[in-house]
Amino acid sequence: MAAPPAAADQHRPVPRPGAAPESATPATPATPESATPEPATPAPAGPTGAGGAAGARWEAAMAAALRTPTWVRLLPVLLLVADLLMEWSIPSSVAAGFLLTVVPVVVAFSGGPGLVAGSTAVTVGLQALLALRAGHLTEQHHLWTYLATALAGAMGAGLAVQRRRQARDLVRMRAVADTLQHTVLRPVPARAGGLRAAGLYHPAEADVGIGGDLYEVCETRYGTRILLGDVRGKGLDAVRTVADVIGAFRVAAHETAELGELADKLDRHVRRTAERDGDRELFVTAVLVQHRPGADRIDLVNRGHLAPLLLAPGSVGTAACPEDLPLGLGHLAGPAGPPATVPLPPGRTLLLHTDGLTEARDRTGAFYPLAARLATLPATGPDAVVAFLDRDVRRHAGSLTDDVAVLAFATA
Repeated sequence: MAAPPAAADQHRPVPRPGAAPESATPATPATPESATPEPATPAPAGPTGAGGAAGARWEAAMAAALRTPTWVRLLPVLLLVADLLMEWSIPSSVAAGFLLTVVPVVVAFSGGPGLVAGSTAVTVGLQALLALRAGHLTEQHHLWTYLATALAGAMGAGLAVQRRRQARDLVRMRAVADTLQHTVLRPVPARAGGLRAAGLYHPAEADVGIGGDLYEVCETRYGTRILLGDVRGKGLDAVRTVADVIGAFRVAAHETAELGELADKLDRHVRRTAERDGDRELFVTAVLVQHRPGADRIDLVNRGHLAPLLLAPGSVGTAACPEDLPLGLGHLAGPAGPPATVPLPPGRTLLLHTDGLTEARDRTGAFYPLAARLATLPATGPDAVVAFLDRDVRRHAGSLTDDVAVLAFATA
């Protein structure tokens, strides 16, 4: 979530370094002059999905959704043992099978309708044997017990069917959410033009998959262009803005020759989005990077974001770049300055990150000491840096409470 311009919040995670792109229906990106892009929503594979691999993935997802704790699966056995112990400890003239009436319903929490039906038949049979032992097989209260157990079995079977239906719907929704996530936030490629790349993206809410941080890497005729940013706000509004800005960047990056003009187009696009939605406080902090193949330097534009870092073994520095107002607020100041040119020789790594990384706190409330920790690295290649940060920030903070996004690049 981005904070006000003076202290912008930057957080949201990025796919694992070198991850292969997922098969997802690409979103139709909005141009800088258009409205929010509407990603296509593919139908997730079901039990009859094409191909054995799709069917196997579906079955694995269903098994995970239906999985229950071990104690739930053992509960029917524990009830049976408890009932038999009572039967052994009380006089033989009393049948203790009443406790077994709930067994079919308990089985429904971990098994399917067939297992519930089988457990119902076994339970009624066991109750009848226990009643026969006490000489009460056909007494009225035992007959009502058999009937209650059968009704519990019917209700348990219905519960098991409903449980499977809900699990199926959950798997489908997760499949759609995963596809949409990888349509909006594509995995960072291992190579992007003349750059080696790696990325890390941890949303604060792991089950959501997308937060208010954003990133994109595009190979264009003007070179490799990179965007990393953070939207002010949280929730679905922030996610919509993320998709909107990324869609605009994907189009404008291929059509705009100058990096500064690309940033200005995104600035105007965010402002129009704010006016359309009636949100006068909407803005996006962002860093834009351009690298031409074979060059040993990069162009940088910083729109209210944390300054990029330049890394080498035992050395951490800040990339010198003027900071202009965030995207969406550029009209409040004069024209932005030209992009800064920063050397990126072999052996150096450029690190972009959001403030979810630097503001991660340990138990004492201390912030994550990013520069100090990076200075200890013996190797600063993109993969090594991202893998180190992934481990180290979680070791420092435990569970992350804000989104974390990191991109690392070095010349190939």
